[in-house]
Amino acid sequence: MNIKLNRVTRDNWEEALKLQVKEEQSKFAPTVAVSLAKVYIKPDGPNVEYLPFAIYDSEQMIGFIMHAYEEQTSGMYWINGFIVDEKHQGKGYGRAAMVEMISWIRKNFNQCDEIRLTVYQDNKTAKKLYESLGFTKTTQMFGEEEVWRLSFTER
Repeated sequence: MNIKLNRVTRDNWEEALKLQVKEEQSKFAPTVAVSLAKVYIKPDGPNVEYLPFAIYDSEQMIGFIMHAYEEQTSGMYWINGFIVDEKHQGKGYGRAAMVEMISWIRKNFNQCDEIRLTVYQDNKTAKKLYESLGFTKTTQMFGEEEVWRLSFTER
């Protein structure tokens, strides 16, 4: 396994749009098209930047993940829109991609002291993954989703 994150660009966006999760998982994550729309619409406000990435194993695109952040903060660093294509699930790609994304954020944003994400309450698979990576549930909710955080100041 050789996981890397490459920005979604005019060269790979059409391939990224073809990524999809299993039908029963579709309520847990937005489609890639919806995530890419957020880059331009900025639904979380004008100060939030969105960086969409395609997840690759060597040269094969296997998923999508997006980082959203407010640069002048220490705690507004989010992972969202995370999916592994249905054809590639169950092979450890989810964990590897999350580790890579966390590492990328820490390397590029020294001021970041925590990373946040949201997860639906009944998404047991994702919760297990996030917990194994050190994320903890907060008391906050974002709509129907729980907010989880990975703190770098408490370690």
